[in-house]
Amino acid sequence: MADRPENRVFGKREKQHLIILASGDRVRHMTVRPWMTAIAFCVAGMFTVGYLAATSYLVLRDGLIGATMARQARMQHDYEDRISSLRAQVDRVTSRQLLDQQVVEEKVEKLFRQQLALTERNGKLDTLLNRAGNAGLPDPALEAAPAPDVQATQAYGRQASAGQNAIDRLLGRTDAGAKQASVAALAYAAPSAGTGESVADRADRMFSRVTLSLKDIERQQLSRIQALTAGAEQTADAIESILTRTGIDVADKSAEAADAIGGPFVEPEATDSFEQTLGGLDTALNRLDEMRDTARRLPFANPSPGSQITSRFGNRTDPFVGRLALHAGIDFRLPTGSQVHATGAGTVLTAGRSGGYGILVEIDHGNGIVTRYAHLSRSLVKAGDTVDTGDAIGLSGTTGRSTGPHLHYEVRRDGRATDPARFLSAGMKLSDYMN
Repeated sequence: MADRPENRVFGKREKQHLIILASGDRVRHMTVRPWMTAIAFCVAGMFTVGYLAATSYLVLRDGLIGATMARQARMQHDYEDRISSLRAQVDRVTSRQLLDQQVVEEKVEKLFRQQLALTERNGKLDTLLNRAGNAGLPDPALEAAPAPDVQATQAYGRQASAGQNAIDRLLGRTDAGAKQASVAALAYAAPSAGTGESVADRADRMFSRVTLSLKDIERQQLSRIQALTAGAEQTADAIESILTRTGIDVADKSAEAADAIGGPFVEPEATDSFEQTLGGLDTALNRLDEMRDTARRLPFANPSPGSQITSRFGNRTDPFVGRLALHAGIDFRLPTGSQVHATGAGTVLTAGRSGGYGILVEIDHGNGIVTRYAHLSRSLVKAGDTVDTGDAIGLSGTTGRSTGPHLHYEVRRDGRATDPARFLSAGMKLSDYMN
């Protein structure tokens, strides 16, 4: 169609563009308006920006991963190059001074074995350090860090570069100039006229300094393990002391667990002090885990945190008959329908009406300890259910022998009522030792 000049008449609207769709006898048309065009351009622009952003993210992510891997590879190569350089320098010194090559190689192999032993120990130590960290024990090495950035660097490179740091400290290599100086210092030379120290003497001194550096790292590891072991034992002792004062006989349980051992006789393996120290830390962490597991199962939590106690355990005047009677639990002021929580993990023994208790939930926590939650308006569990500490087991009410809405909470040990306040007080003390 030939182009025609626009003929606009004042006051008349410009004709809109139409899209006509024909299918057989049916003809449809759609008017293309400016706002539709604008929306289409916006959608296309957003899609383009999103595509470019996603592509840039993928490219940058791969670049960062590649750079990290390359940096780690460079660190590993530098470490290997430094060890190789040290061995080559020692070989040159010993060969030019006519020292016994076999003796020098044995010394170098001894250093390598010590370095390998430290590396293997770091692998074993990592697992126990992670357990100690998960147990909430403070790490003395991190507490002694001078600043957060130094602490992070030490935590990152502690295991991989322990031997490298020792060798670097030995040679005093901090930059390229210092590295050349250390090489020159180990080069062959006649005995110094001022000091009378030969290259062989310097080689022996170098081996001694490397050995002392590795020994210092080993001492630091042992000191760290011993500090963590002492912390785990102190925490376990504190928890055991609280449990014992509450009436839980943890010693008998530990003795029963210790008796359940056996197996064929095998000759003992030779172990060093480090292995024994690791074993001591593992034993202390196992004992701490056992104490905490025992404390978590027992009813040390509060069935209704923040609620006011209206009547405590002991003899009181019965509100119905007006004479002295034993109140076998604690009453909490609670509006009807408030949630009641389990104070410890266990198995539900009773969930329903039970005489003067009204609607009662009874939970067995093991060790002969049972808790009761009475006067409920509704039970949220049934007999045989397993509950954890803090689970909602019912709603408060005033069923049974009750003068108003409240929660009657009992703790019974071997069938006898015990003051629940002892367990609530112990729970507050245990909160400082539970991670």
